[in-house]
Amino acid sequence: MATSFESTVLGVVVLARHGDRQGFYQDPETYTASSTVITPLGEQQEFQLGSLLRSIYLNASAATYIQGIANSSSLFQPNQVVVRADAGGEGGVIVDSAIALTQGLWPATPKASTQLADGTNVTSPLGGYQYVPIESVEPNEDVSLEGFTSCNTFDDHTEEFYQSSAFKDKASQAAQFLTDLKPYMDGRPVTLENMWNIFDYINVQSIHNATFAKTLPAGYLAQARDLANWHEYNVFSDDSSTGIGNIAFRTMIPSVLNAVQRIANASDPLKLHYSAIAYKPFLSLFNMTGVAADGGLPPTIVNYAASVVLEVRQPADGSEPVVRFNFKNGTDDAAFRAYAMNIPGWYTSGGIDMPVPTFINALQPAAVNTTLGWCNVCGQTQARGCADLLHVSNRTVLLAQYDRISPVGAGFLGAGLTIAVFGAAFAVLIFLGYLTFGKGKRAASRTGPETHDHVELRSSTNSITKESA
Repeated sequence: MATSFESTVLGVVVLARHGDRQGFYQDPETYTASSTVITPLGEQQEFQLGSLLRSIYLNASAATYIQGIANSSSLFQPNQVVVRADAGGEGGVIVDSAIALTQGLWPATPKASTQLADGTNVTSPLGGYQYVPIESVEPNEDVSLEGFTSCNTFDDHTEEFYQSSAFKDKASQAAQFLTDLKPYMDGRPVTLENMWNIFDYINVQSIHNATFAKTLPAGYLAQARDLANWHEYNVFSDDSSTGIGNIAFRTMIPSVLNAVQRIANASDPLKLHYSAIAYKPFLSLFNMTGVAADGGLPPTIVNYAASVVLEVRQPADGSEPVVRFNFKNGTDDAAFRAYAMNIPGWYTSGGIDMPVPTFINALQPAAVNTTLGWCNVCGQTQARGCADLLHVSNRTVLLAQYDRISPVGAGFLGAGLTIAVFGAAFAVLIFLGYLTFGKGKRAASRTGPETHDHVELRSSTNSITKESA
């Protein structure tokens, strides 16, 4: 982590993967995931990450102290912080990780107390626990933290990768290793398509199952990790920043850029924005920002409790604020390290700090800003409220097209409709016998009771149950 005094930290955008958890499975074609639970180890990993962030950014004597934030000797200030956690595929693991991390950032303190009218002092439970609000982001209501599930075009992208010559070549190269793995996989499919689940099973068992850890041949975990890294980076990246392979971070871009802009705005109180996520958005982020392009940051699955911190800094010369990309790969790294972003139009300029406008302009075109936008990008017509959103959107387009008709055109259209309506009415009257055409003849009156048919024209309305997010 850079500690130079050439700039001051205005605020940070923190992205952190969840901590260690129990067994887990995700569909290799759709990435629909099973539920699992966090472990005490995972809670400790997140708590330690939170404590480290506290020492870096909330310590008033540190060079990286966030200017104006309530320091480590003060109570948590809700208006300065936003915390969001993915509540999707992995059950409560990510939300629980966010709770543990915030405990490290804002630990219990006797200052969390109040004095009653009778003079009694009352301290919050658990020795002054500080309750940090966490927004639980449900994928069916907000696609921002899990835009890759239920995304049809992303599923197509994954299938195209599986059918590619590169994938087939890699499968051929790995065939013998995968065959050798079968005795250790407890009946699980041992194919390159299923490589993430193979690696995750081996990894979880190696951490929590002593018998398995002793039985697994040396080097097998590393080989499985290497194949899984290749597999996942190719699934969650793309040649173009707007490619569907980057969808895991493209849906996060609006919240990240909004946080950066708010932090850079001196009149806004926001100082720290934290998103608790799975590993997938990191791969897309590394690809889109180019931090993995020069090999400085390997294109790999990040470890438990890995974190990217985007520092928004104010240069000492008073020029526009800049963004600095910092990364720490879980417990593998003792400290954060700054990486240069290689984005077209910027990497030729060099330097680690990127001006905020450049950062925003580079990522904004790839952003998926609304749920409706996600429906269109993902080719989804039903899930996550897309049916209602697309219906309303189509009606809006039709109304907009009608509004664009010129007055003269509207006159011709009205006249044409009038003629058509009267023509239809005459045709009905003739069919019913009320009108006939001929020389000197009149329509004969009908006998019998007179009937009146009532037709009610109803306007249909639609209510949107999901907000655009």
